[in-house]
Amino acid sequence: MDSVKIKIQRISHLFDDIPLPEYSTSGSSGLDVRAAVESDLIIEKSKVELVPTNLKIEIPFGYEVQVRPRSGLASKYGIGILNSPGTIDSDYRGEIKVIMFNFGKEDFLIKRGDRIAQLVLSKVYKAVLEESKDLNDSDRGEGGFGHTGTK
Repeated sequence: MDSVKIKIQRISHLFDDIPLPEYSTSGSSGLDVRAAVESDLIIEKSKVELVPTNLKIEIPFGYEVQVRPRSGLASKYGIGILNSPGTIDSDYRGEIKVIMFNFGKEDFLIKRGDRIAQLVLSKVYKAVLEESKDLNDSDRGEGGFGHTGTK
């Protein structure tokens, strides 16, 4: 498996006790990233919270890091990430923050160091747009949402 070096920096040493992002298993595609909160944070039902990670990264040109939800939080508590997957561009150098939303029926508690999201490295391909007066036909044509059936 190929690997790509990503530089990572902690913003404040007040959170040095929180582990850096890591793969949970050898087959994991996402690095688990943790909440860098000083005290417990509650995401009220139907509310959004911007959760800090205390991390900055340097992604090589030609790559992005996607911020994705954790399936366990979604299935057990109804916790998701808005703008999912979020994109961290190669030229961004600010703090990684996770836009979390509570779709659940109860408030959700985030503690210092809780795993809140996954970071997935992806190759980026630049599109070259070519304006055209016509496009090739396809079997689907202009069929929109639900065109191929709902189940």
